[in-house]
Amino acid sequence: MEASLARVESQLASLGEALRAGDSLAIDTHARELHGALIRAVDHFARAARSGPLPPELRSRLVKANGAVAVQRQSLARATAALGRAMDVLMPDDRACPYSSLGTADRSARHGVIQA
Repeated sequence: MEASLARVESQLASLGEALRAGDSLAIDTHARELHGALIRAVDHFARAARSGPLPPELRSRLVKANGAVAVQRQSLARATAALGRAMDVLMPDDRACPYSSLGTADRSARHGVIQA
């Protein structure tokens, strides 16, 4: 259990550094490695929990790692939202715009043709 938890902690630290550096390749690599480390750690801890309670030190470290994962998840969500907003500004959806490329209102597409 110690080794699997240490691997999770190491990958969390590496992912945090990649996030701070803005290195998308490293973020992807460390996120994948963290995911694998978390799967192995959960498996180890689940088997150990069937045998009895976890040692307090490992339980404390696991709680701390869980908090770090939550913080990084929130950080990624904020970055994703900011990127989405920037993309909306840079590349607006033409369907949401009430004007045509000529700058005139395209009423026929929204409300039908009005005839006098």
